[in-house]
Amino acid sequence: MSLPPDQSLQPASAAGAAPPAESPSGPAAGVLPTTAHELLRRVAREQADGRAPALVAGVLRSGALVWDGARGRAGQSAPDTDTQSRIGSITKTFTAVLVARLRDEGRLDFSDPLERHVPGTPLGDRTLAQLLSHTSGVQAESDGPWWERTPGAAWPGLAATLTDATLRHEAGRRFHYSNVGFAALGEVVARHRGRSWWEALAEEVLAPLELRRTTYHPQAPHLSGFAVHPWADLLLPEPAHDAGAMAPAGQLWSTITDLSRWAAFLAGDTGDVLDPDTLAEMREPITVDRAPTWTSGYGLGWQVLKVDGRTLVGHGGSMPGFLAGLYVDVEDELGAVALANTTSGINPVALGSDLISIVAEREPRLPAEWAPVASLPESVFDILGGWHWGPAAYVLRVRGTGELELGPMGNAGRASRFRPNADGTWTGLDGYYAGETLEVVRRPDGSVSHLNLATFVFTRKPYDPSTPIPGGVDEAGWSGTAGL
Repeated sequence: MSLPPDQSLQPASAAGAAPPAESPSGPAAGVLPTTAHELLRRVAREQADGRAPALVAGVLRSGALVWDGARGRAGQSAPDTDTQSRIGSITKTFTAVLVARLRDEGRLDFSDPLERHVPGTPLGDRTLAQLLSHTSGVQAESDGPWWERTPGAAWPGLAATLTDATLRHEAGRRFHYSNVGFAALGEVVARHRGRSWWEALAEEVLAPLELRRTTYHPQAPHLSGFAVHPWADLLLPEPAHDAGAMAPAGQLWSTITDLSRWAAFLAGDTGDVLDPDTLAEMREPITVDRAPTWTSGYGLGWQVLKVDGRTLVGHGGSMPGFLAGLYVDVEDELGAVALANTTSGINPVALGSDLISIVAEREPRLPAEWAPVASLPESVFDILGGWHWGPAAYVLRVRGTGELELGPMGNAGRASRFRPNADGTWTGLDGYYAGETLEVVRRPDGSVSHLNLATFVFTRKPYDPSTPIPGGVDEAGWSGTAGL
């Protein structure tokens, strides 16, 4: 594919070349000048040390882009938030969302074997969840020439190369990154939608989220991809191509503006594209590395990282000539995105993590302003306060969201939030009791007797004999010499 000549980059030493340009914080910057300078300094150091022809980055807070900065050149000007770059495997996150939409519509389940949706491949017994989380055991790359640098075949051509040898590991045994697995997921989407993976993506995700500069092929202005010589400050153009059936694994081009919106989506601003609860499910790590203390894992299409005490969710991307990163601290409502046009040298994870930390440390987020609720129904009010699970003391409170919070009064114990159900029960949202049912058991006069949570009985006083404690309560009651 030929690229527009005005987007080509020359070696920095080329005669007549303009000096590298830089972009300070954008016109709608939302950080302090000292913070903006430190962010730009971090980007500048990454671009210089990594010897990237161009590097552009952005930071978002509470769903909005609050800073952007760039170093290097795209033609004779600096790249900016509207300059396209190839995003590589960040493409996988879009593919995963398309699959999740099908699940929410009842067309499939994450536990379905691939055979149910794309029959006739050796991958048939691997589940969609395993493909999404890279635990399917499917080989990493497609057979044949290096797919990231050569034109790809359509699905029938790729499927013809799949054999029993494509399965490198037992299903579910270990994390093994697989681009081939995401090609299969793209075919699942295409068959259910009756159109190509790209057409489904453009209509179902890109259009409603107004990601107008996220495209299948590059559209000007865009960066050109380069390899940087390891021992000299010289550039070698890298090829751009159509990945064919492998496109769902790494085809897309995008911008800082669009990826910032995608990062806001990841943080929970899903619009009408996906249920936020489904996205939260996708962000949960299904597999982690085998280190004593895990630092990286993978959910349903999203990477989950532990960096300097933070949990970051997102994805990195690489294609010949390009590196990209998108990472979000969901809890702190901070995110960072970065795009560079180099095959190697830039570390998007370290850069993104540092940009997030700079803002968090210099401009810590204010806690949400407290305000009282208008009222509480009696059925909620009379279950609040102290409870006991055996001798362990707990407290149950309600927040303005209408959710219950159950937690220990001391430092040890299980804590969970609960969402109300129409039948008067509550469903656990997180922690040990995620998905479990909390039932309020009342006496004939309507007063609260006890709580039943996943067979655990919570009482107002320790081991209340008037409640159905499993195993009963010793008739002798509490004693300083009992059993001694």
